[in-house]
Amino acid sequence: MVEPGRYQKQILFSGIGEAGQAALAKARVLVCGCGALGSVLVDTLTRAGVGFIRIVDRDFVELTNLQRQVLFDEEDVARHVPKAVAAGDRLRKINSDIEIESIVADVNYTNIAELADGVDLILDGTDNFEVRFLINDYCHESGTPWIYTGCVGSHGQTMTVFPGETACLRCLIDSVPEPGAAETCDTAGVLGPAINVIASLEAIDALKILSGQRELIEPVLKVVDVWDASVRKMNVSNLRETAKCPACFEGERIWLEGRTGSHSSVLCGRNAVQITPAEPTKLSLQEMAKRLSSSGVVTQNPFLLRLQLSEPDYDVTVFSDGRAIIKGTEDVSVARGVYSRYIGS
Repeated sequence: MVEPGRYQKQILFSGIGEAGQAALAKARVLVCGCGALGSVLVDTLTRAGVGFIRIVDRDFVELTNLQRQVLFDEEDVARHVPKAVAAGDRLRKINSDIEIESIVADVNYTNIAELADGVDLILDGTDNFEVRFLINDYCHESGTPWIYTGCVGSHGQTMTVFPGETACLRCLIDSVPEPGAAETCDTAGVLGPAINVIASLEAIDALKILSGQRELIEPVLKVVDVWDASVRKMNVSNLRETAKCPACFEGERIWLEGRTGSHSSVLCGRNAVQITPAEPTKLSLQEMAKRLSSSGVVTQNPFLLRLQLSEPDYDVTVFSDGRAIIKGTEDVSVARGVYSRYIGS
């Protein structure tokens, strides 16, 4: 039962009202990624009373996250907890009226349809363009609206996509940027206030859509720089017609079909590489812990296994789906060698 008065201040706002609040209670959302952007998103939507929030994230909490990832604390770091799990535990204490589903997984072409099943909206909380293009493909195929958002340094941008109606991500950016072609948090860093502002703008558009007022969404790319205190709106109302992107006009779904996209990725600002097996698998972390016990220091919880090596100095975190994050290198070939040696080919 909804606690009386929980949403009183939100209902008093004319843009939401009682009808809008009732619609939010029935809404279902998928948030892809629960790092900096995602943690602000899920915290905001949880407090707003969105009825069902599915959180999917592939990573675990580290000390460097705490500068900007608002749901986590030092205890989460010490326990080496997956972000989706830590976020879910925190959010259920904030609002027990709604349903929070936490999934520790890497969003990819083999599972996105299952992860997005039954949701009304998909929100971008990632730092990965390959995942964003995959979401874009899936949403074209399913007709699900989604909101693209990115942030680096002191600036961020966000754009809402209604597939088949408005400009999509491929209309805006025709392909994944080449390595070195764009700023990353490795080269430019990232400020917590920038994350908070741009994620809040994404959350506002989400609330408009989920409360039944999608007509209030402007066809613009919003660009904010908190250091300069500047806000720009770039009109994209004609971009779909001028770009004629293959996703919108030719039905091309190269990311959704798995025809592009890598099975490994360098993690932003982490000196680490994620390795994903070519086919989904299911590992016994307990058995693997026994097998690796002579290789280094092994710790395990219900969600992941951690192997700390001294020679060479790598930290290997293995998930039950076969994914691994190798910390201590940004060389994909080196990371693949570590994976092959300790986990398998």
